[in-house]
Amino acid sequence: MTAKLRTSISALSKSRYILGLQCPKALWLTTYQPELKDEVCEAQEAIFQSGADVGVLARDLFSSGVEIPYEGLTPAEQLERTRQALADGVKIIYEAAFRHNGLFVKVDLLRKGRKGWELHEVKGSTGLKEVYLNDIAVQYYVVTGAGLQVSTAGLVHINNQYVRQGDIEVKKLFAKQDLTAEIVARQPEVTKTVAGLQKMLACDMPAVGIGPHCSDPYGCPFFGHCWAHVPSPSVFDLRSYGKPRNLFSFYEKGQVRFEELPLHELGWRQRQQVEAHLGQELQVDTAGVHCFLETVQYPLSFLDFETTYLTPMPLFDGTWPYQQVPFQYSLHVINRKGGKVKHHALLADPDDGDPRTEFIEHLLADLPVEGTILAWNMTFEKQRLQELAAFSPEHAPAINRVIARLVDLIVPFRNRSVYDWRMEGSASLKAVLPALIPELSYDELEVTDGGAASAAWLRMMASEDAGEKERLRQALLDYCHLDTLAMVRILEWLRKRAS
Repeated sequence: MTAKLRTSISALSKSRYILGLQCPKALWLTTYQPELKDEVCEAQEAIFQSGADVGVLARDLFSSGVEIPYEGLTPAEQLERTRQALADGVKIIYEAAFRHNGLFVKVDLLRKGRKGWELHEVKGSTGLKEVYLNDIAVQYYVVTGAGLQVSTAGLVHINNQYVRQGDIEVKKLFAKQDLTAEIVARQPEVTKTVAGLQKMLACDMPAVGIGPHCSDPYGCPFFGHCWAHVPSPSVFDLRSYGKPRNLFSFYEKGQVRFEELPLHELGWRQRQQVEAHLGQELQVDTAGVHCFLETVQYPLSFLDFETTYLTPMPLFDGTWPYQQVPFQYSLHVINRKGGKVKHHALLADPDDGDPRTEFIEHLLADLPVEGTILAWNMTFEKQRLQELAAFSPEHAPAINRVIARLVDLIVPFRNRSVYDWRMEGSASLKAVLPALIPELSYDELEVTDGGAASAAWLRMMASEDAGEKERLRQALLDYCHLDTLAMVRILEWLRKRAS
């Protein structure tokens, strides 16, 4: 491919500009070899959709505008529709399209104010980030370069202090920041960067190695391609407990495989991870396991919650943006030593609205009134219970008694009283279970983590397909059930090792 041909097809967009700032090689690959991109996972798709939903809702800040849609229009047609809207005197435009110096951008909200045109970028986060300044700065560069006078350039983001009561109040849900001075100050750098990226795209692929930029500020779409040469396991599989923090310092010295790592430069947990892997060892501190087991008393309850996740718009009255609202629990109970294991569960019907009252009442009824309540990484369940106590003061005393009985089953694994090389440095349930109880597995489940569980419940809320709703319901029940059954089996394993 000649440099001349490359120049003719390498028009930039806002998203490609931001990608090029992060990594020129990723921009080059996006332009010329997009087939090398990683497959987008379901969780990432949910994040994209959440961002799109936030953008649409933010339009209610400036109602009665005209939209310039992506779907069904070429960039040239979007530019023409924007030009016509401006010529017609339209005061508010959603997704206005502009091109300048070979760079195409879409503006989330464009409004004609008393002092001139206002450019507003909408984000689903709860505050300002450096990458947003670059995002707005390149839009300002293109829009003003295209001839429109912009008086204000700013950010619209989620207000995390907002608490819903009744219908969502859009003007309270969102906060606005005027960033005009900072955006104007960045224009010389934008001009320089645009020229540099265009020059780069007219040449062969730049030689850019892997580094921290591969995940900052966003995960790179070519991660799998660029990291294909990295063996597994590698220095990058070390868990970041203690030192060292900069794993790339080892990579740059050619110390990549576990066999190549200088053990004296590692933290003790990392050293244990490497040594256990090289020897394929299971390491058990029996005294540490005994110490943990002494904190556990019958009746035993094994508890796990599933909650909403990454929902910027509060779903129910009394909730705030991104609040994790419990909608499901699984509970295994053993009343006495040698007793049978009983299972209880609740999965709230999303069609019934706010699940919290039903959740509290069923949970308190199903839990024994005494004994240990085991959770994995219990801080999560504890925080949700504290929020439920605040939501329902009449249940607060009973909920606080539940909190007082929580014991964290992760402890002997987090403090490395038990470590198996197959845990790969992690103390998560998803790492411990297959290492110790390989016959139990999440691999065949449709829902395999908390993010997918939240997405499934929200899909149930939106779906009108009875068959899909039932399939998702069963998938959620199967997943949450396995979480608590896994804890039952892991505690059994600890008892056997201790004896």
